[in-house]
Amino acid sequence: MDARGLEAKEQVSASRKLSRGDAKELVKAASLVVVAKGKKVTRWKPGGKALAEVVDALLGPTGNLRAPTIVAGKTLLVGFNEEVFKETFG
Repeated sequence: MDARGLEAKEQVSASRKLSRGDAKELVKAASLVVVAKGKKVTRWKPGGKALAEVVDALLGPTGNLRAPTIVAGKTLLVGFNEEVFKETFG
């Protein structure tokens, strides 16, 4: 984000674990959810519904929200993929 001149409005410490309930709320607020796991990128348009498949994709093996998680307007980005970041942030 620094390389693109972006600044976070809020940062949540990694010691604060975000759970399934937190993931559901993030999905409900998003119009587009993009999840990157390595080179695999999956996109959903949940339409205000916290679909179980989408929420499951946001969670890691410990049941906590995966990192990084970024809310950019109505877009929720989870995981890292350089192409997705370029597409979203320019």
